[in-house]
Amino acid sequence: MFDPQEFVEEMLPQLRDSIKGKAIIACSGGVDSTVAAVLVSKAIGERLLTVYVDTGLMRKGETAAVDKMLSRLKVNHKIVDASDEFFDALKGVVDPERKRKIIGERFIRVFEREAKHFHAEYLVQGTIAPDWIESGDATRDTIKSHHNVGGLPEDIKLKLVEPLRDLYKDEVRKMARHLGVEVSERQPFPGPALAIRIMGPVTREDADIVREACDIVEEELEKAAKEGRMELPWQYFAVLLPVQSVGVHGDNRVYGKTIAIRAVQSIDGMSAAYSKVPHEVLEHISVRITNEMKRNVNRVVYDITNKPPATIEWE
Repeated sequence: MFDPQEFVEEMLPQLRDSIKGKAIIACSGGVDSTVAAVLVSKAIGERLLTVYVDTGLMRKGETAAVDKMLSRLKVNHKIVDASDEFFDALKGVVDPERKRKIIGERFIRVFEREAKHFHAEYLVQGTIAPDWIESGDATRDTIKSHHNVGGLPEDIKLKLVEPLRDLYKDEVRKMARHLGVEVSERQPFPGPALAIRIMGPVTREDADIVREACDIVEEELEKAAKEGRMELPWQYFAVLLPVQSVGVHGDNRVYGKTIAIRAVQSIDGMSAAYSKVPHEVLEHISVRITNEMKRNVNRVVYDITNKPPATIEWE
C-alpha cells in the first residue's frame, strides 16, 4: 500500500542531496507537475523557481488559474508567455510524434533561458511511470512520445530531476491530497496540451475552437455529475477532427468542422473504458457546441473506444 507520508520523508533528503544549487521546474498546473513543485519546494525552498509556460494551447482560463493556485501554495513561480514561438514551431506540422517532439524541444529551450536568468543547473519534471512506459525504450515499443520523455532534445544542458518517476497517477493523487494540493482530483491534461487535440496543423484559430469545445464538455459533464445524473469520468475533453461536412443553419447550407467528444473511466491511465454518458447529456453538449460555435462547427460525435485498442488522447 502506497504511503504518501513515507514517500515524502524518503524523498526530501534525497532531493536535498541531489540538488546542490538552484533548480527550475516546469509546472502546467496539473496534478503531476504541481505535486512535484510543492515537494521540491519543501526540500530546497527559494532555490526552486516554478515556471509556467503559456504556449497558447492551454485550457480556457488556465493561465490565470494556475498563477493564483501557485500563489496560494506559496511556491516561487513565474509565468512566461511563449505562445508565438510555439505556434511558429508547429506551423504546418500534422504528424503527432513530430508535434510532441517539437513541443518538448520548445519547452526545454524556454526553460534553458529561464534557468540561465535564475542561474539554475537543474530541471525538475513531473514525469510519472506511464510517461516513460508509453514513450518506449530499447525493449518497449513507443506508443506515443510524452513531451517530457521522448520529446526531450538530446543536447539538453540541464540536469534532470524526476521525483515522481516511479509513481502512477492514483499514487500521485494521494500525494496531492497529503500535500494539500487543490488540483488533486483534477483530470489529466497532456503536456503538449491542445496541440494533440487538433487532428491536423496547429493554428491559433483551431486552438480557439477546440479550447471552447473542451470547456463546454468539461462544464456539462461536471454539472451532470454534480447533479447525480452520471459518474464523473476520469478524463473528458473535445477533439477537433480534420474533416468538414455539410450541415444546415436556418435555411443556409454550411460546411463546418467536426468535434469528437472523448470521456473515459480509468485508475492509472494505463487502460481505460469509455464512459457511458447519458444520451441526454451528450445531446445537450452537442446542442451547445453547434449553437455557440455555429460559425465553425456543425457536427459532434462521441468516441466509444476503450484503451486498448485506442489511447485516451487521440494523438
